[in-house]
Amino acid sequence: MVALLVVALVVAVGWLTALLVAQRTAAARATSAAEALEGSATGADERPGGLDTALDRLERAVDRAVDARRRTARSEDRLAWALGAIGHGVVIFDERGEVTYRNDPAASFLAARHSDALVEEAITALADDALRGRVATRELELFGPPRRMLSVKAMPLEDPARPSGALVVVEDTSERRRLENVRRDFVANISHELKTPVGALALLAETLLDEQDPEVARRLATRLANEAFRVGSTIDDLLELSRLEVSPTGVRGEEVAVGKVLAEANERVRPAAEQRGIAIQLGDVAPGLVVAGERRQLVSAVTNLVDNAVKYSEPGSTVDVRARATGHWIDVMVRDHGMGIPRRDLERIFERFYRVDRARSRDTGGTGLGLAIVRHVASNHRGEVRVESREGAGSTFTLRLPSDPPTPATSPGRAPPGPGAGAPIKESR
Repeated sequence: MVALLVVALVVAVGWLTALLVAQRTAAARATSAAEALEGSATGADERPGGLDTALDRLERAVDRAVDARRRTARSEDRLAWALGAIGHGVVIFDERGEVTYRNDPAASFLAARHSDALVEEAITALADDALRGRVATRELELFGPPRRMLSVKAMPLEDPARPSGALVVVEDTSERRRLENVRRDFVANISHELKTPVGALALLAETLLDEQDPEVARRLATRLANEAFRVGSTIDDLLELSRLEVSPTGVRGEEVAVGKVLAEANERVRPAAEQRGIAIQLGDVAPGLVVAGERRQLVSAVTNLVDNAVKYSEPGSTVDVRARATGHWIDVMVRDHGMGIPRRDLERIFERFYRVDRARSRDTGGTGLGLAIVRHVASNHRGEVRVESREGAGSTFTLRLPSDPPTPATSPGRAPPGPGAGAPIKESR
């Protein structure tokens, strides 16, 4: 009986000992896990007080790890949004050459169009060079439509000697190239436009000094006056264009009668039209037809359109000037029956100093700035200017202006919705 009791006591003590060892082992493992997640293996000021304390530390460490992962995910989302908003195509490759990220602008190159396929081929080829540790660039000219110029650049990530991936950036440089061409043409044209009459003025003045015949001197003086007027017109147009560009949204919202604008423009151009034998036919305009804007700018725009039509019309022909209301829009149309505009020139006629026929422009004395002024006036009034033309059949320019005054809901430079708000340049069939 005593032996049986001793055996039972030994078994109980062994069981309690095993339970205590297991509890301490679990607490130690939980403590080690918590310390590992907290970033330290030993040395905590708080001594583990058992399994519950270790589990609390483990829970807090897990919460911190989850929060850190959540913050990392938010940072990745912000980075992805920022890369998608910059406008450039961005493609990231890993060290195996697999695409790990592609923003929305770069995703457009996966389309089936031939031009997009050329861009995607360039991205892949340059990424292979970057994965070999080289920075590579390529310029692409896509004839479209629309015509585009793209710059593709690839560079290795981290150490070029042992790249862990590649970054490819695709930038659309079409607008920048266009502005560079406009700037270059502007400098060349303004130099030519001013140099020619100034040189003529100097030559005429030198000749006039030694001229004794009154009749010849009178002709030379007339030429001097004409060349001086040409220089003054060019400078005036440049100043007008500069003023329009400095404050593109600074037009006053006063009510301007369209009929009075057309009548004043007609009076300004009528002497030149009569000299060329061209009749300006001014259509009837409703008395209540008004537009919100700046009267001086509107008169300048219509005057340039009518003057342009007179200069490029044949003697004995007519120029029709009309105005009508169409929904939320007021259209001022100037139609001539002259030489027309070739298709290749339609996209450039609103550029400064650009002329379709330079020889004819020298005869008519134009500065090449009139249509550029019209375009800026239209933009300032939240409108647009259109042209329909066919070679040999004349041209029709339409200055489209909103009839409603600007409101806080309508941002400057953007016209209200209305019919026919399509491309600003059209070609009639």
